[in-house]
This record gives sequence, structure tokens and C-alpha cells, in this order.
Amino acid sequence: MKIAILTLGFLLFQPFMHVSALSITDNGQEIIQVDRQDFLLKLEPFIDQEKTQKFVEKLDKRISEDPVNAKIGESGEIISGVNGYKIHQKELTEQLYAFLYSGKQAEIRIPKLAVHPKVDSELLAEIRTKQIGHYVTYFNSNNEERSHNIRLASEALDSHVVFPGEVFSFNKVVGKRTKEKGYRNAPVIVKGEVTEGIGGGICQVSSTLFNSVDKAGVKVMERYSHSKQVPYVPPGRDATVSWYGPDFTFKNQYNQPLLIRSKVYGGQMSITIYSSEVINYDPQSVPDANKKLPEESDQSSDPK
Repeated sequence: MKIAILTLGFLLFQPFMHVSALSITDNGQEIIQVDRQDFLLKLEPFIDQEKTQKFVEKLDKRISEDPVNAKIGESGEIISGVNGYKIHQKELTEQLYAFLYSGKQAEIRIPKLAVHPKVDSELLAEIRTKQIGHYVTYFNSNNEERSHNIRLASEALDSHVVFPGEVFSFNKVVGKRTKEKGYRNAPVIVKGEVTEGIGGGICQVSSTLFNSVDKAGVKVMERYSHSKQVPYVPPGRDATVSWYGPDFTFKNQYNQPLLIRSKVYGGQMSITIYSSEVINYDPQSVPDANKKLPEESDQSSDPK
């Protein structure tokens, strides 16, 4: 492996870091090369503590890696998660001060802390045992653009876990629907009229999810109906979403995590909600935030 050297002043920090560098060794260990003058207060023989702390924080943002949650594969197998890591800021700060007060040149091996996935294999195995909600909708698979968007959003939802007391947000979990993420132009509803927009078809996914979690008895926090009836769910059973507009949210009020499984087969999509055998499941009717956007502020039925 070639050693990569990145000039921190150019990529990460303010001009005062113009001579410092980050090196990645053959074994993947990050090493920073720092200049003592970068951390001195002008005209004073003292270390600028605020500048040092900002340096450590910005370096952490540059180097840290988020963990990857475990998930369920196409054949039902559990795919293990991957640990991430972050800088051990306290230890690095101590090493920096030791170097800065010594006045000597030095290379500092960056100390790191492991960050474990929030969802691991053991958790997934425990919460996929009891089905508490299920719903299926259908679409025209010959409409390739719309079908493609539905599959992308379905993949983003699949294997997502909602912990006790946590509020699920469709927009947050699925993310912004853009061309860069692979979403395509397809029919959307804007102010009661059908037009074209990036991510058309996404509302079928959010509507299928709503009906599935509603059967599971969760507390729906936010839901909006389209300004025009849609064909894939009965009247009043839809959930429109838009990145800059309405969201679909619900709260897991149970004592166990909820697992969302979302699948697309041909022209059919299904969403199933699972949990563990010890869930205090009570599928009684829970009133939801059944709201309809006012006509003057109606957003597209499928997000941009």
C-alpha cells in the first residue's frame, strides 16, 4: 500500500495548520506530523488551548468512520455489522501537549476507540421471531422508473430497527431522494395534479409502511394524506412524504425493538414488522395523526 499524505491545512483546517500532515502507514495506522508553532499564541510563550481542541475535533471528523449495522440478506441470513472508530480525543490531546511543551519534532500515532454498531447480529436474531404487522401493495412493474424508485426506498427501509421509545422518521431513514442516489423521474402528485418529479413512487412505500405499522398498533405521530386519491391503498390509508414537506413518523411504545422488513417482488411490495417473543404487544386501535395538507401548501406525493 502506498503511503498517503494529506496536508491538513488544505483539506481540514484553518491556515494555521499549513505545515501539518496526516500519513497513513502500510498497516492502516494514521500518523500526524505537527509543527509546534501552529499552536502557540502570538507573542506569548503559551499554548492556545482552544486552537488545540478545535484541531483535535476537526481531525476526529476527518478520520472517524461510522459503524455499519447488521442486516438480513436476500436469503434470510444475518450479515454481521462492522465496527467503526473515532479518535480518543483525551489521549490525543495529552500527546499533543506533551509534544508541544517538549519543543521537539515528533510523529504522533493517532489513538482510536472502537464504535460498535447499534444493531448487531444477536439483536436481529432475537427480534425477527414474532410478526406483529404486515401489509402488501401492488404497482405496475412495466413503469421502470417508478418501480426503480420503489425498490431503492424499500432497500433503504429493509432491516431498519426502531428501538423502544424511539421515533421513526421516513425522511431521515430513507434519506434525500436525488439523482446522485439513483432516483429517477416518475409521476408525482402536486396540488392535486399529476406531474413528473425525482423519486416518483416513494409514497407507495411510505403508505405501505403506514398500514403495516398501524396493524402493529404503534403510535403514529405524523401522517398526511394526498390531495388526490391514490390507487394502491384504500381511501384515507395513504401517507404522503416529501423531503422539503411532509414526513411520516411513528413511535415505538413497546418494550422491545421493532424490525422492519421491506421487500419488492415484481409488481408487489410488502412490509412486515417483527419483534421478539417477549414484546408487550397489544394490537388495539391507536389513533394516528391523520392529517391532510391544506390545498395551498400541498407538497408532491413523492419526494424530490
